[in-house]
Amino acid sequence: MSAGVIVLIAVAVFVLLVAIRTIRIIPQARAGVVERLGRYSRTLTPGLTIVVPFVDRVRPLVDLREQVVSFQPQPVITEDNLVVQIDTVLYFTITDAKSVTYEVANPLQAIEQLTVTTLRNVIGGMTLENSLTSRDSINSQLRVVLDEATGKWGIRINRVELKSIDPPGTIQEAMEKQMRAERDRRAAILTAEGVKQSAILTAEGEQQAAVLRARGEREAAILRAEGEARAIHTVFNAIHEGRPDAELLSYQYLQALPKLAQGEGATVYVVPAELTRALGSIGQAFGARSASGSEDGVLPQAPAPPGP
Repeated sequence: MSAGVIVLIAVAVFVLLVAIRTIRIIPQARAGVVERLGRYSRTLTPGLTIVVPFVDRVRPLVDLREQVVSFQPQPVITEDNLVVQIDTVLYFTITDAKSVTYEVANPLQAIEQLTVTTLRNVIGGMTLENSLTSRDSINSQLRVVLDEATGKWGIRINRVELKSIDPPGTIQEAMEKQMRAERDRRAAILTAEGVKQSAILTAEGEQQAAVLRARGEREAAILRAEGEARAIHTVFNAIHEGRPDAELLSYQYLQALPKLAQGEGATVYVVPAELTRALGSIGQAFGARSASGSEDGVLPQAPAPPGP
């Protein structure tokens, strides 16, 4: 191989290396920081770009997408002197590649330490109960503080979430007992409310039934009274229209008298004073008829005995 061919090959390799170092392609959602002779020159945006070889140096590309980082549980002391383990998740986005490259050496470590410090400051002013029930408030406070501190680093904190807040074991047992007692209390209240409503409904039903029975009895009594009044009125009119004499009334009285002794437990017979008067009236009636019959020459016939 001649010397000219070797030179051509060397020149071709050199040109290829220069082209590789000159032409750079930046992917979407990435950014590249260019240093010229060790100083910041410019920031490369996505697309095709050209740099000066051996003069410009492109630092590792910066990811501009939203990133998620989860930190290890950190011990935090609450206002009531209880140590709780808090696990956090952080969502952030790099907005300035230059600042994140030159303003902070290790962004993730800086964010973690800042998160732990801010978390201890926020939780330190709250009791355990408040910290368990105020996660949204804690997340908002953490995000505001972290976003303000990381703004100069070219990092925007989008969201901070507390994954878990774990109190000590003894506190967890006490909280479980309290929750069971609260559930038992609510169950007892619901049972008492059910019994109360059942008693109220039963009492209302009995009241309505009693009212309906009373109305029925009243209407029945009214109907019976009206029936008896009409019967008495009919009998009274029939008696007055028939114009009975004293002998007929006495005879009817004697027929009704045996009914007084028809009771099952009747062992004593009471003879009323009106019986003598009735017998006297009947005797006078028969005497008068006998006298009239003798005068006419007709013997009086004995009256038929009253029915039993």
